[in-house]
Amino acid sequence: MPLAQLLDATTLHARLDEPGLVLLDCRFALDDPTYGARSYAEAHIPGAQFADLEHDLSAPVRKGVTGRHPLPEVAQLLDKLRAWGIRQDSAVVLYDDGPGAFAARAWWLLAWLGKRNGVYLLDGGLKAWKEAGLPLSAELPNVAAGDFSGQADPALLLDARQLQARLGSPTLTLLDARALPRFRGEVEPLDPVAGHIPGAQCAVFTDNLGGDGRFLPAEQLRQRFNALRGAKPVESLVAYCGSGVTACHNLFALCLAGFPLAPLYAGSWSEWITDPSRPVATGD
Repeated sequence: MPLAQLLDATTLHARLDEPGLVLLDCRFALDDPTYGARSYAEAHIPGAQFADLEHDLSAPVRKGVTGRHPLPEVAQLLDKLRAWGIRQDSAVVLYDDGPGAFAARAWWLLAWLGKRNGVYLLDGGLKAWKEAGLPLSAELPNVAAGDFSGQADPALLLDARQLQARLGSPTLTLLDARALPRFRGEVEPLDPVAGHIPGAQCAVFTDNLGGDGRFLPAEQLRQRFNALRGAKPVESLVAYCGSGVTACHNLFALCLAGFPLAPLYAGSWSEWITDPSRPVATGD
């Protein structure tokens, strides 16, 4: 079974009453951290539970040490996944407003803990659900606790020290998921230093999507990432972004394209710049 899987809105609607289905609403806004919870309370896909990026899918920020969305502690994340009713064999569907960045963070966390079957992103997110004229609900679901017992896979992570040691390697493909003006250092709305990690390439996560907001076909995604890595081995690819969130969108898209799940530099740019001795590049 492929690691990265999509469901369209009509297929999900037909499966809503499926026993064991767990549906997580991952909506969030970086400029309004309460947006997701407010939006969920107003209306969500029936049966969905709310997964908050900052409270559920990240650990607290340690100023000057971590990035903006450090990975959650494994034990706490497992407790949360079980509270949402996730079992070893659960089918899990994740969605956000549409682009899939926050849903992909939840997908990556599940993959990191070993849940690599039966996890789907709703293609096009809540936008596609609404466009299909499908129902919404404000009702809070009553969920029985699950028994998921995953274990973190260290092979899926690089820390800043490990990444810095690999800078300059002729085999490294380092993909930055942020928009080009941020990558170049022309603007920086979120972090105190602008630019990118030396040697990185700009691989804007939204370029994984078509004009309809849904993921591109696998062959187009394969062509995209092959153009970025050139002749470099796919096993040497590393993904990062501003805080370890949108990079997961690139990792999901890579898996959709048939590539293996590559490592994430989870601290990403916002952690990298906490140490002024780490190199910074600007421009292309």
